[in-house]
Amino acid sequence: MSYSENVARIKEPDYQFRNPVAEDGVALNRLVKASPPLDTNSLYCNLLQCSYFSDTSIIAEDDFELAGLVTGFIVPKQKDTIFIWQVAVAESARKQGLAMKMLLKLLQQPSCSFVRYLETTITEENNASKILFSKLAEILGVNFTRTKHFSSDIHFNGQHDDEVLYRLGPFNTSLLNITHV
Repeated sequence: MSYSENVARIKEPDYQFRNPVAEDGVALNRLVKASPPLDTNSLYCNLLQCSYFSDTSIIAEDDFELAGLVTGFIVPKQKDTIFIWQVAVAESARKQGLAMKMLLKLLQQPSCSFVRYLETTITEENNASKILFSKLAEILGVNFTRTKHFSSDIHFNGQHDDEVLYRLGPFNTSLLNITHV
């Protein structure tokens, strides 16, 4: 059998997408720790993400194993804006477009029906996230702005890199009917 025939026989994972529950907190915590350069949060913080922010977060599973996650929340003073806190994909699931699929699935959730803008912060050296959110803006057909949001010197006492705010939009989530990425 040729190389291309063998590659064609490899089964692409059939991911299941769902909102997280508190019992997913430990697995979420492990995945984030295994996904540098993401900032690790306390397990308690991850439990809050999986419970209080469940409607604005999504996980992907392959055979009931956590393959990826997107955590976010609706910005309290901007009800039309979702802030994406973290995106992580297990090493075994990378380079398959899973991060983009999770973001698009999340934007299709009922909890995001009023969302017109997406925000996230990215450090300068996190090229994977910069590419991901640039491609998301392209898929949504919108522009994005970048502004320094949290300064290393002012907000992090020099212990963390600057965080740049990416703001995408406006877009209409009711028009999202993207079945492939």
